[in-house]
Amino acid sequence: MAVKEINIKVPTSYADITLKQYLALQKEMDNYKDDEEAMTAVMLYHLCNLDPLYLKGLAVEDYNTIKSELNSFIGNIELELQKFITIDGIEYGFEPNLSNMSYGAYSDITKYQQIQIDDNWANIMSILYRPVTKKQGDMYAIQSYTGELDEKKFLNVGMDAHFGALFFC
Repeated sequence: MAVKEINIKVPTSYADITLKQYLALQKEMDNYKDDEEAMTAVMLYHLCNLDPLYLKGLAVEDYNTIKSELNSFIGNIELELQKFITIDGIEYGFEPNLSNMSYGAYSDITKYQQIQIDDNWANIMSILYRPVTKKQGDMYAIQSYTGELDEKKFLNVGMDAHFGALFFC
């Protein structure tokens, strides 16, 4: 009998999980909310890229280690706001003054029924984070809001940035 060796990359924090992965995970988790074993399998599939075909072949110790590693951070979604994130070599800054943001940005955010991490969240992030135009010490300015959304770039940003922004809003 041939033994197949597989490498499993286990995320150790929300920084290792992209919005794209998280949204796919959440959609599928709803289908299995009454089955803990199935929910774990879905997490391993989406977060570790572990094909379900190999799940049954994992050693119990390895399975428990991976599950424990994921559980060590999965429950804590109250993360700190990251004022700056870098995407494709460009530094983006969080809207420096939410109470004084442009009417267009405010209007576009409020058109969403709820501020939550769902299929609209990448659009909201595209409004809240814009390229930094000036930076001096703790002070910074970001590009003026134009109404153009580029949500695709936020799909590959780590969930640590997304949760930080969500709980700051």
